[in-house]
Amino acid sequence: MEAAERDTEDLDINDDDEAWLEEEGVPSIDEPFIQKYLDGRDALVAQEKRQRSDHAFRETLSPMAAEASAIVSAIRFEEQQTLWNPEYENNLAKQEGCEVHPGMMFSLAKGRMESSKLWKIVKKMPKGALLHCHLGAMGDLDWLIEEALQTEGMCISAETALATTEAREATTFAFSYVKTGATTDSPSLWTDGYRSTEPIPITKAADSFPGGRQAFIDWFKSRTSITHEESVQHHLGPTAIWKKFGSCFPILGSLQLYEPIFRKFMRKVLSELHEDGVRWVDMRSVFSGSFMRTGADKPDEDFEGMLAALQEEIDAFGASEEGKGFWGARLIWTTVRQFEKRGIIEDMMKCIRMKQLFPDLIAGYDLVGQEDLGRPLADLTPELFWFKKRCMEEGVDIPFFFHAGETLGDGDMVDENLFDAVLLGTRRIGHGFSLYKHPLLIDMVKEKKILVESCPVSNEVLRLTSSIMSHPLPALLARGVPCALCNDDPAILGQGKSGMTHDFWQALQGWENLGLEGLASLAENSVRWAAYEDCTTKEWQQEIKAGSFGNGVRAERMKEWAKEFERFCQWIVLEFGAEQDINTLD
Repeated sequence: MEAAERDTEDLDINDDDEAWLEEEGVPSIDEPFIQKYLDGRDALVAQEKRQRSDHAFRETLSPMAAEASAIVSAIRFEEQQTLWNPEYENNLAKQEGCEVHPGMMFSLAKGRMESSKLWKIVKKMPKGALLHCHLGAMGDLDWLIEEALQTEGMCISAETALATTEAREATTFAFSYVKTGATTDSPSLWTDGYRSTEPIPITKAADSFPGGRQAFIDWFKSRTSITHEESVQHHLGPTAIWKKFGSCFPILGSLQLYEPIFRKFMRKVLSELHEDGVRWVDMRSVFSGSFMRTGADKPDEDFEGMLAALQEEIDAFGASEEGKGFWGARLIWTTVRQFEKRGIIEDMMKCIRMKQLFPDLIAGYDLVGQEDLGRPLADLTPELFWFKKRCMEEGVDIPFFFHAGETLGDGDMVDENLFDAVLLGTRRIGHGFSLYKHPLLIDMVKEKKILVESCPVSNEVLRLTSSIMSHPLPALLARGVPCALCNDDPAILGQGKSGMTHDFWQALQGWENLGLEGLASLAENSVRWAAYEDCTTKEWQQEIKAGSFGNGVRAERMKEWAKEFERFCQWIVLEFGAEQDINTLD
């Protein structure tokens, strides 16, 4: 039954009304010319859907996958009528302090989302590859601070005493490893007697914190993540939340960059991703701060030790029983776009040197930071052309994977980063939030096989969109733009762990046109566009175009993902098919 007919089926028209309508000459839905109109309307809808980026994927669904998709759609519909209905369960929604609805703000929906049947399904889904995440914002904050508390020699210091609530909310502080140990008779960090920048053992600081150790942990998390209250204060605008967002990275980095913690942290991140159905990750990292090797007297002058440890932990996880089936990970080197010219050139030189030392680890180059406040790509073109020239001279190829269009702007220099990203040959676009405003660029992105790394939860929490319902990704999918879902900065954004289920769930529940079929197409895209190994631009485009029909590692992994997705669909049918009446949507 077509959509237009379903909408009229539930109308309660009694005999008297029907007779009156007939007397007034109002045609019935069964009249031939009305049916002709509806047939034309349905044909128009179908024609538009053939332009979608997931159309080809939908056309090749197996019978098992088609049945699983119908079951998931029925579950989604059921939960919209129950779990997300404010009149359901004796108005439980109002007892929670808000009136729930499908597609509500992430931080408000998170707890209820994780109790849903749809969550159980999406959690188990094979998600392919994670193409856009920042290493410093991954992992579990509770795990990280507990690990620090158990690591001998870890200390905390601040610019000034953190004796007041106001100081604890705003003053810069950091963690560090002190090999010889910090003095235990130093004045408390939480009193006016504290001496500026003096390292205090983290256990002493935690136990003397006002309210005790758990209060210290809660304070640490409030300073290294966007809190629930901050995430819903959209009236304050993106720049305000970016200020808090940016302040989290140095604190987290000061903990993560001590080698014993870093190695465990990497294992934890990879384990969480693998458990969430992620088989590959292209991670980004800014190389600031300093890396302290085990047993060293002082931090490294460069990041060779960090990259060596990173490669070793990736390899060790893949070879372990826990990591069975994990394909691996690579690194996209990132420079902060707000740096002055010399700082950017120096960081580019480090990137080239590390590529020479770790050719299989370094996958590409990007610039990061709030686009609205940083230098636009047009202003950075001298440095970027220098970088490409220097790469050629040094015998390395480091492709671009640019952030672009992560803005609410329309036609300003920030929005126009999208033009430069495309012209400079980016292989993927990070976020691409404003791309839907540019029809010419959309055609170019499709022609050049450039994928958009979309991060819905991040875009909402960082105040580009009020909820999943107003996110522009559906507009890109409708125009045939290849996209994939990513999690960006899950530890800081409030997702709790490194997985991608929150973004996948939000998209599935929020967008009527997506369904399991569209969600699976996004996952398949992530496998198709992952940076598994070095290749020229021509080879990259040929491999992307060939997909699973090509040769090499990309094609093999697409085939492997397809088999895993089919097994997942079989699980859905066996687990939920008997209890779910898929005819409720017919």
